Amino acid sequence: MRHRHSRPATAVETINLTPLIDMVFILLIFFLVTASFTKESGIDVDRPIAQTAAREEQGSMIIGVSKDGEIWIDQQKIDMRAVRAHVEHNHAQNPEGTIIILVDQNTDTGITVGVLDQVRLAGVSNISIATASK
Repeated sequence: MRHRHSRPATAVETINLTPLIDMVFILLIFFLVTASFTKESGIDVDRPIAQTAAREEQGSMIIGVSKDGEIWIDQQKIDMRAVRAHVEHNHAQNPEGTIIILVDQNTDTGITVGVLDQVRLAGVSNISIATASK
């Protein structure tokens, strides 16, 4: 006579969720590592249109200048005299980085030139001015 060994009928089958949870965490880590975070100046500007505009990959710092002449870096309003210090600090952390100046088309040219001058005095030569393509 053969005896069959089987589990008791009262045992409840459970699903092991550990591999599923592990996979979710691995995917989460993957997306966090590969995500690119965009930098913003903190203001919206009406960029001037240029026919020769070329696409520049994301810069290491974006300086925004509003039509009222306010200067914004990392979503903080700063004074013209503080631009150089901010740029020097950023340039020390990322010497190969580029600076993008995002200027409203109705901004006073003197303020734009002042910001550009402060960036150059900070030792950065790779500077772009953001425009809109036609």
